[in-house]
Amino acid sequence: MRGTTMELRDYLVLLRKRWVTIVVAGALGLALAGAYSLLTTPTYSARSQVYVSVQGSDSTTDLLQGSNFTVRQVKSYIELVTSPRVLDPVIEELGLADDAGSLAQRVRADSPLDTALINVTATDESPQLAAEIANATARSLAAVVGELETPVGGGDSPVQISTVRAASVPTSAASPNVRLNLALGLVVGLVLGVSVAVVRELLDTRVRSTSDVEDVTDAPVLGVVGYDEEAPEHPLIVQESPKAVRAEAFRRLRTNLQFLELGPAARTYLMTSALPGEGKTTTSINLAITLADAGQRVVLVDADLRRPSVARYLGVEGSVGLTTVLIGKVGVEDAVQPWGNANLDVIASGQIPPNPSELLGAAPMTQLLDRLRADYDVIVIDTPPLLPVTDAAILAKGVGGAIVVVGAGTVHRNQLETALSALGTVGVPPLGIVVNRVPVRGPGAGAYEYAYQEYTADEPGASGDTTRRGTRGRAGGARRHARRPMPQGATAPAVPGAWARVGAEEPGRVAPSDGAASGAADGAAPDAARGDRDAADEPAISVGRRVRAGTFDEVVLPSERQ
Repeated sequence: MRGTTMELRDYLVLLRKRWVTIVVAGALGLALAGAYSLLTTPTYSARSQVYVSVQGSDSTTDLLQGSNFTVRQVKSYIELVTSPRVLDPVIEELGLADDAGSLAQRVRADSPLDTALINVTATDESPQLAAEIANATARSLAAVVGELETPVGGGDSPVQISTVRAASVPTSAASPNVRLNLALGLVVGLVLGVSVAVVRELLDTRVRSTSDVEDVTDAPVLGVVGYDEEAPEHPLIVQESPKAVRAEAFRRLRTNLQFLELGPAARTYLMTSALPGEGKTTTSINLAITLADAGQRVVLVDADLRRPSVARYLGVEGSVGLTTVLIGKVGVEDAVQPWGNANLDVIASGQIPPNPSELLGAAPMTQLLDRLRADYDVIVIDTPPLLPVTDAAILAKGVGGAIVVVGAGTVHRNQLETALSALGTVGVPPLGIVVNRVPVRGPGAGAYEYAYQEYTADEPGASGDTTRRGTRGRAGGARRHARRPMPQGATAPAVPGAWARVGAEEPGRVAPSDGAASGAADGAAPDAARGDRDAADEPAISVGRRVRAGTFDEVVLPSERQ
């Protein structure tokens, strides 16, 4: 659509997309036309009509010649109307303050085709004066023509001009024409609005839909996640509202990933983006949760060593993780933190190092990935964006590919091209594109508008006023915590993918009611891998809690905290 040509369908989509600009421009044109009509002084027009005749014999030949002469002379008499010789007597007769030049601008003459009639029209702010000027000009024209057509030898003029219609005092103003001005103002405003909309569309280089992505790269679009204004408040949509439309989009992404041929080794999904703020981290987390819900053993690795945020979103310990493993401070088994059900483990970023690119490109990182491939079915790696730093490109070369998250309305096409070129420079093709924050309604939704329709059954006891987000409205304040320790002696849920209810078996706590628990859909699973410590004494970590930053010299393992 943003190419050199636009089709009819593109214009229709443009009208739907930019209708506000077009309506505002039309309203502005209408307002300006109305203001012009109100501020313009009204003027009135009066018209008199004269007839030109030639005196001659009664023979047919003479009459025909006289008629042809009259028609030819009428053109000259029309030009004569605005001459000083005709208008000076008018000024003197009416006592006007104008000169012949200024009066000529308010007097005009015309003649109907192939007739001997001349219309003299005068315009003035006074309707009475306009009629007087028109009549005086007609009389002056007759007198001047009589003088000019008089033979040199004397006698009467053969040309006679007679007034056949005297000008009457007009009752309505001739200008301004309010209706015409308003119509022209509206049309001009709409045309300008459409022109501005077309120019903006052609100059807009932001990626706003899947078609824009397809214009940039041939990589397949693996998933389309709809825009949700509440997404910053509910980043873990798959956990908090599993029936929401955004949660279903991540399941669709999980399904599409099954068709990626990555070889016989464990699947490794390296998630990156062109710029910060496109939603790569939340996409990585929700994808990992959906994969774990499907029964696969998943490990989520926060390899964004510049601005790590996985630990903050999931509420896990962030001071021990990838960096402490790579420098040899701790082993992998000490850095892995179970989260949710028994299928999802998390390796936080650890402390921010001074040399992230070198750590990610070194041999320990390759060895870590090899070990994780042996222990897990799927590895999801969250990496920094491609344009600011080279970390993702370096790590993608070791992984063999990358999935690029594109934020609709955030990244420009040239920025996306540059980011994909960075992957191509290291010989890594993009495995696919995930378009995030795509409008779910309106012209920007395109062919994916149907995909974001709610398709859930009404639950017993649910109110008739169902919200679009499914269960989110019933969750209320019972938001899940990312992970809570189970008391000693408690066992993990036996059903794969099930979530344990938070506080149901903890001593001294009252389990939430069925109504409150139905929206929360149970709490996080117990930390079954930490049976060697007193889990009841460990403080719970909730979503959004900022972890305490440590140092490389003072590393405290999560299992050693009391």
